[in-house]
Amino acid sequence: MTEVKSFTTSFVVDAGPDAVFAAICNPRAWWSGEHEGVPGKLGDVFAYRYHDMHYSRQEVTEFVPGKRVVWLVLESQLNFIEDKNEWTGTAITFELESRAGKTEVKFTHVGLKPAVECYDTCSDAWTALIQGSLREYIETGKTDMLELDAL
Repeated sequence: MTEVKSFTTSFVVDAGPDAVFAAICNPRAWWSGEHEGVPGKLGDVFAYRYHDMHYSRQEVTEFVPGKRVVWLVLESQLNFIEDKNEWTGTAITFELESRAGKTEVKFTHVGLKPAVECYDTCSDAWTALIQGSLREYIETGKTDMLELDAL
């Protein structure tokens, strides 16, 4: 039996892994909403809120500059689905790999699988956020900060 994979998306940018890592660790620049705290080192805890629709609190559980960062969702309240705590216990991961002077960014929301209620809405929002705002921020140093109703 094949295990259902968690949501993943990736892209390649013309930037070094250290610059990409620094951009990822500055979510205020690419993830619209209110932020409390900064995911700047191992053990940091930060919170994110988008209007009255989304609240989540994350802890940085892996922090390998230029390579990998993981945010464990400690608490969540997603007011647009029945199971409002669906993200609690999931992990938001960014893995970086150098490829011929460029950097591949692989984003995975571990635990966000097709069987969960938020999957369709959240995977669409993550795709727009990661492929849009984060990528734009890495490439240009600025972003239009997409207004995403789910995330």
